[in-house]
Amino acid sequence: MLKADDINVERSDLERFFVHHLHKIYAAKTMLVTELPELMNNAHFSDLREAIHTTIEDVKQQIERMKQIYEMLPVDFSEVHSNGLKGLIDDSFNDIKLHSKNPELRDMSILFYLHNIESIEMASFQILEMAAVKLRNDQIKQLIKQNYEQAKADRTLLLLISAKYMATVNNPL
Repeated sequence: MLKADDINVERSDLERFFVHHLHKIYAAKTMLVTELPELMNNAHFSDLREAIHTTIEDVKQQIERMKQIYEMLPVDFSEVHSNGLKGLIDDSFNDIKLHSKNPELRDMSILFYLHNIESIEMASFQILEMAAVKLRNDQIKQLIKQNYEQAKADRTLLLLISAKYMATVNNPL
């Protein structure tokens, strides 16, 4: 059984790990920027549309921070095969489309999936922040932390919108 004292990771391996997972979250974020405007236009609940708009603007800022990180490393973005977060986003948008004729269920699906996506993004940024600490790069750590905080705020906003939305749902029979 490994103890904390026994864990040794070469700096180059940690850098590869960091960059690989940065690529994954970057790809997911760029996919969100492309897909979210359609969701925003199809959202029935006005508060949800506003939350999606806020999320789009936040994702754009997060992408810009990640571009800064790529410049600092220096590494170019490279597409990585990922069924993880990108797959979840793709599945989410397909599932949301299943409710295209029922605006209430569509909005509930949007809230459900966006909340899940933000939670996974938060976890990803937390791990990348920990790796940045070990890489001893305070600038990168700060940029990742800002992305984490923004994703956390977006998730909180979506949670509040969900609670408000569910409070307005008439009691089902």
